[in-house]
Amino acid sequence: MPIRPPRICSCGKVVASGQCCACQVVRDRERKARFDRTRPSARQRGYDTEWQKARAEFLLQHTGCRYCPEPATLVDHIKPHRGDMRLFWRRSNWQPLCTRCHSSIKQARDLRF
Repeated sequence: MPIRPPRICSCGKVVASGQCCACQVVRDRERKARFDRTRPSARQRGYDTEWQKARAEFLLQHTGCRYCPEPATLVDHIKPHRGDMRLFWRRSNWQPLCTRCHSSIKQARDLRF
């Protein structure tokens, strides 16, 4: 199996294939911190007590993950609501997922679109 050659980072350091340079890690951390400062809290985005009740009721009715045979632990919005409360509360836009599928399959799909 061929191995990709190392690359040169923008800071001038040689970085092994598939690895991140220390300067990239710092840059990513700073970028994420800037975003987190401007992002509304979970409660402000609608994930409040009412959501917790609706989520628990939905998970009682839909016990299995949509993508694998694991038990569902999360309610995911199929189409991101982006602050649209009508879409946020539309149950046809909800899907039961396990944590592993939500963290891998769903996030990869969201990044593509």
